[in-house]
Amino acid sequence: MNRPVELGKDDVPGTGIESDTPPGLSAETQRQAEIARAALTALRGEVAKTVVGQDSVVTGLVIALLCRGHVLLEGVPGTAKTLLIKTLSRALDLDFKRVQFTPDLMPGDVTGSLVYDNRTAEFEFREGPVFTNLLLADEINRTPPKTQASLLEAMEERQVSVEGSARPLPDPFVVCATQNPIEYEGTYPLPEAQLDRFLVKLTVPVPTRDEEIAMLQRHAAGFDPRDLSEVQAVAGASELAAGRAAVRSVHLDPKVAAYVVDLCRATRQSPSLQLGVSPRGATALLATSRAWAWLSGRDYVTPDDVKALARPTLRHRVQLRPEAELEGATADGVLEGILAHVPAPR
Repeated sequence: MNRPVELGKDDVPGTGIESDTPPGLSAETQRQAEIARAALTALRGEVAKTVVGQDSVVTGLVIALLCRGHVLLEGVPGTAKTLLIKTLSRALDLDFKRVQFTPDLMPGDVTGSLVYDNRTAEFEFREGPVFTNLLLADEINRTPPKTQASLLEAMEERQVSVEGSARPLPDPFVVCATQNPIEYEGTYPLPEAQLDRFLVKLTVPVPTRDEEIAMLQRHAAGFDPRDLSEVQAVAGASELAAGRAAVRSVHLDPKVAAYVVDLCRATRQSPSLQLGVSPRGATALLATSRAWAWLSGRDYVTPDDVKALARPTLRHRVQLRPEAELEGATADGVLEGILAHVPAPR
């Protein structure tokens, strides 16, 4: 079984500690878990049919799917953020909808609203695009905070409340939101409460020179990014369910749990940060580390798993002090320093 690609140059998990494995799973459960891991690993190959590079971003998306978590993709325009999610949706046998967030988008355009029916003389609820398995919230920071907030309940409670009635969303339900860097004109920064509801924030970099050459060669050969017919569905809800069950069985050593807590507490004491990681962030780091360990073929979490997922899981949950920003500090840089400072268990 091939291992998932690295999330970063120095983020390759290793075998930091030895732990007892969890109680044995049944042979059928193990077989289903292996099928699920193979299917989710194959997602990378399907996405690579249209998107050159970005393997680490795809791995982050798979981890979020395993954790039933939401994803925030950030990158400058033209780095294939939207194409990446659309391709992923084709490779997954799930219901998919896309919403283009614009300044005039209203909350009801996302969640749905009550509409008067002349035939019955009654109001009926018409579902919005949020009622789906995989929702692409494209350029989410182009719309005002009022409409951004329409996703808060859906992301946290997986339901939509209209006129006092709660309507459950399908399972699975995952929001994949894209945004341009906040320095760009016409953007509305997401509030801290909504950022905290995203499991991971993945940065989509500009491709390397070799990757860009390969991309141009594909276009010269007639590649059309709007034609995704070559992408095949290789995984669906059953594989995700089997994978999630297997991830829940991944063992967590108490020392590794304490390491996660120490990292998060260190962000609250950092002189460069005015907002540290909340307890929700600690549970998110635990979840992503377990999913990464399972994708790597192990049934226990190592400190290196935690280090590999610390930046994508925590970078959007911290807030720099203004003076630190003026000095050129970044969230990733501060987290890097914390990872180097907090001792890892052996």
